[in-house]
Amino acid sequence: MNNTAQPILTATDLTMDYAAQAAKPRAAQPAPGGPGAFAPHPLALNRVNFTLYPGETVAVMGPSGSGKSTLLHALAGIITPTAGAVQFRGTNLASMPDSARTALRRNAFGFVFQSGQLLPELPAVENIALPLMLGGMPYAQATSQAVLWLERFGLRALMNQRPGEMSGGQMQRVAIARALSVGPAVIFADEPTGALDQTTGHEVMRLLMDAARANNASVVLVTRDPNVAAYCSHTVQMRDGMITPAAPRTAAQPRPQTQPAPMQGGDAR
Repeated sequence: MNNTAQPILTATDLTMDYAAQAAKPRAAQPAPGGPGAFAPHPLALNRVNFTLYPGETVAVMGPSGSGKSTLLHALAGIITPTAGAVQFRGTNLASMPDSARTALRRNAFGFVFQSGQLLPELPAVENIALPLMLGGMPYAQATSQAVLWLERFGLRALMNQRPGEMSGGQMQRVAIARALSVGPAVIFADEPTGALDQTTGHEVMRLLMDAARANNASVVLVTRDPNVAAYCSHTVQMRDGMITPAAPRTAAQPRPQTQPAPMQGGDAR
């Protein structure tokens, strides 16, 4: 990793306290332990600092409930942290109006989730074209670009099929094509192989990382599987809402041409 590059995404002292709002109405009923005392509760994020560089691929690992998905959602502007700041290319997401954050998620960020989250009523070509059309592109142009993505991923034959007519691996490929169709600067992937068998999971990861490199997109990947994390150039570990001390960043290495280790099963995070 070239440390002289300017970060594309930074988070400073991120704190997420989901219980804060629930605790306010109980202000008149302090918990045992003295006047005004409250029973402690864990923070989903506890003063987390995170930096992402252009083209960098980072895996966020940790046990269930460690704060991985909360961190991803905060970095992507899906949720607003209780304290701290997230900056994308120097702009604080919290200072942006809702419409600007929505546009940012639509045009600069791409998302791949465990279930794919494709719209069940739309065929593959329109699922991919949808974010382009939401950005103002005419239907004919958007669907033409979507067809090119389907061809690139070997899915041209599925262009008119709906998600219910596809396999899990096919749906994830369409979801990756949709995420990449807008030319995002950052791709956020939350357990993208969690519902797939190990062979399909490795195929999806190779496709995702190769496509991200080809488009110079950064990747933030949440996973509990070290074999999935191995596709990234850098890994951070989370526990109890905090990032543990990290190893030095290294440049991404080519994926070895050996049989990969089995991935874990598709349990929810």
